[in-house]
Amino acid sequence: MTLELQGVSRVVAGKDHIHPTSLTLQKGTMNVLLGPTLSGKTSLMRLMAGLDRPSTGRIIWEGRDVTGLRVQDRGVAMVYQQFINYPAMSVYDNIASPVRLAGKSRAEVDRAVRSTAEMLRLTPMLDRKPLELSGGQQQRCALARALVKGAGLVLLDEPLANLDYKLREELRVEIPRIFEASGAIFVYATTEPEEALLLGGHTLTLWEGRVTQFGPTAEVYRNPADATTARVFSDPPMNFLPAVKSGHRLRFSDHANAPADGLLAGLPDGAYTAGFRANHMALNRHSGSAVAFDCRLGVTEITGSETYIHVSHGAERWVGLVGGVHALTPGQTVQVWVDPAHVYLFDAEGRLAAPAPYAQAA
Repeated sequence: MTLELQGVSRVVAGKDHIHPTSLTLQKGTMNVLLGPTLSGKTSLMRLMAGLDRPSTGRIIWEGRDVTGLRVQDRGVAMVYQQFINYPAMSVYDNIASPVRLAGKSRAEVDRAVRSTAEMLRLTPMLDRKPLELSGGQQQRCALARALVKGAGLVLLDEPLANLDYKLREELRVEIPRIFEASGAIFVYATTEPEEALLLGGHTLTLWEGRVTQFGPTAEVYRNPADATTARVFSDPPMNFLPAVKSGHRLRFSDHANAPADGLLAGLPDGAYTAGFRANHMALNRHSGSAVAFDCRLGVTEITGSETYIHVSHGAERWVGLVGGVHALTPGQTVQVWVDPAHVYLFDAEGRLAAPAPYAQAA
């Protein structure tokens, strides 16, 4: 069982919503669509589902061209950010509705409902109405109605976005278990890199309607193909600054420099863009090789045990995530430290020239 997109694009009113995309998703895989709002996640899902027809290209499902096939005639289930249940019907009847529409017998309907409810831990709630459930339980009911169809392709469009933190954490843990039990192809859209990492599987990064990278989630995170992917797969977005490789030194602004050894030794001399994630910035020298930068503090955001610091370094705006609560004053000069072991280098076209050494050791 595979889903293939062959040169699929979507153009609306002369605007490219999805640039030509070729992609193959295999049976029994979890595939995360990761990108900011308006990057094309929902547009790509609608093409996969058959809700929209591609402007170019073909969609192949299990070896069959389904490009022009109605969504009703495909083995697809979709769960949206705004979960939808029938409020006047019990949880049992909500889950049963797709099976009844398929013309199954009463015994088949009951068997399907109860096995799916057991998978989603809804058995004690089958006689309740959706509004008598918590938000997480309502979302599980919507998921059950999608899964009970036995669809080979399950599309989840930011299904946890409207839930509170506790419910999101609960369902993030459950969804991989549900996915493994169903054996379907799961496609899960999210704006949150952390969610992609928690779900695992494979991740496809999207930016302005273009697929920038697709591969095992951990690999895409550790070795982003380009600066755009690195920006998408970092929260806050990756910090960048100019760098010049000259001989055996890598030189930054502020006269800061680091050895250009290991993976950097074989790079041609010239200009690059260095990138590092927020959690790799520190307010003290945490390693002997760390490089210091003088910055001006903008604002701080205390999250409890950690603090986000927003700083300016020349024309660059950086965000760091540092441990502890810090008494800092907006406008003051602060010295921040970055370990070169956590620095990526991108070439003039934005392509990854050298991954951070830590990523190769991980």
